[in-house]
Amino acid sequence: MLFLPAAALCCLCSALVTMAAEQLIQDDFTLTRRVGESVSFSCGGTEQCYSGFPYVIWYQKEENETFKFIFSFDKDNGEAPPDLENSTFTAVNKGKGWELEIKEIKLNHSATYYCFCYEIYYPNTGSGTKLYVTDEQVVKPVVSVYPAASRAHLEGNSSLLCVASAMFPPLVQFSWKRQKKNGGEAEELPPAEGEQLELRESGRSASILLINQQETNTYKYSCWVKHEGGTVEAQTQQGNEGLVTQRTDISHCSSKHLTPFLFPPTDYVLSMHKVRLLCLLYTVLIVKSLVYCCGLSLLMIRRNKGASTNCTHAD
Repeated sequence: MLFLPAAALCCLCSALVTMAAEQLIQDDFTLTRRVGESVSFSCGGTEQCYSGFPYVIWYQKEENETFKFIFSFDKDNGEAPPDLENSTFTAVNKGKGWELEIKEIKLNHSATYYCFCYEIYYPNTGSGTKLYVTDEQVVKPVVSVYPAASRAHLEGNSSLLCVASAMFPPLVQFSWKRQKKNGGEAEELPPAEGEQLELRESGRSASILLINQQETNTYKYSCWVKHEGGTVEAQTQQGNEGLVTQRTDISHCSSKHLTPFLFPPTDYVLSMHKVRLLCLLYTVLIVKSLVYCCGLSLLMIRRNKGASTNCTHAD
């Protein structure tokens, strides 16, 4: 009676683990080159690709265009399939594995490049690397951190606003770290700690961190911005009274630049909680249905077997 429901649960768990597997790793999210130069795109994690089909497949996506297949090669030796000839794209070994290379860049190579491979049961892809073909110089972002005004304070939470601006290329990646006020090393923010929201508009990007206000009495927080030109760190200047004492610092900044970032996070975070709760409820209902169906099927099988046994005895 318990075997089929248990088997169903095992299948469901296996599917969830498979779906949660890590994607391929493209460390460079932007690269900037001039016309005539060369460039190579890395793709880590290819060891998880299916050995029966060992090819890493590359796609190019230009702005407002669909994905276009451009090249593929064997993840172990960099060899392209026999029927694939391409003078523009080749494979090159940079010491950490085989990468896609463009030997001579042209203007029409401005696009985002994605690596892709098959695992046994499902496809796996990278997050993409955007290539900028321009004579413009790479410029690091200017990063500032502010305590952000929001209705979250009414619920015992605090908001930190990290703004990156005046950079080229315009794409950045945000991360938050915390450090105890009485000393110690900075540590990555645990996944269960705080909610994060990223906003982007022309010329700048922002990350908003929503944290429990009590945590601000124990930790000081810093915003790390990863950019092609390097990683920039900005710390909150917190006093003994926490973040509230620093809210007046925002008055020195242009409200025109900060207004788009100050108020959305609370509503966004609440909606995200609702979505997660609905997903959890939906998963529980699916598992319940599987268990019910398996149990009902087993009862029907036993009932039919019992009926056939009775007929045999009657004969």
